[in-house]
Amino acid sequence: MLRPPGRFALATLATWRLTHLLAEEDGPADAVVRLRARAGESWVGGLMDCFYCLSVWVAAPFALYAARRRREAPLTWLALSGAACLLEQATRERPAPTDEKGDPDGMRMWREAAGVEER
Repeated sequence: MLRPPGRFALATLATWRLTHLLAEEDGPADAVVRLRARAGESWVGGLMDCFYCLSVWVAAPFALYAARRRREAPLTWLALSGAACLLEQATRERPAPTDEKGDPDGMRMWREAAGVEER
């Protein structure tokens, strides 16, 4: 049996994984894409378009698993959603930052400091 920190970590990973599957992936045999298309512009469809919104609802049942006592479940619920959001931020691919001329950040200053002429 897992101790509470292990249960919280497991519930965090499960919350992130299920939320990511529903909000960002096609799913096995495109099942999630079809579900998203069927939901359309409804409240559920809008929820499935937003990882952060969806993580709140996905975290709810996992909070019951991770909380030591029932009265801790609401705080655990929010903590699981927050942890899933942090994992999403940490794993999301981002384009490399650039300056106003489109050069990678810091490269223009490095060239100036090194005395390298710009092309």
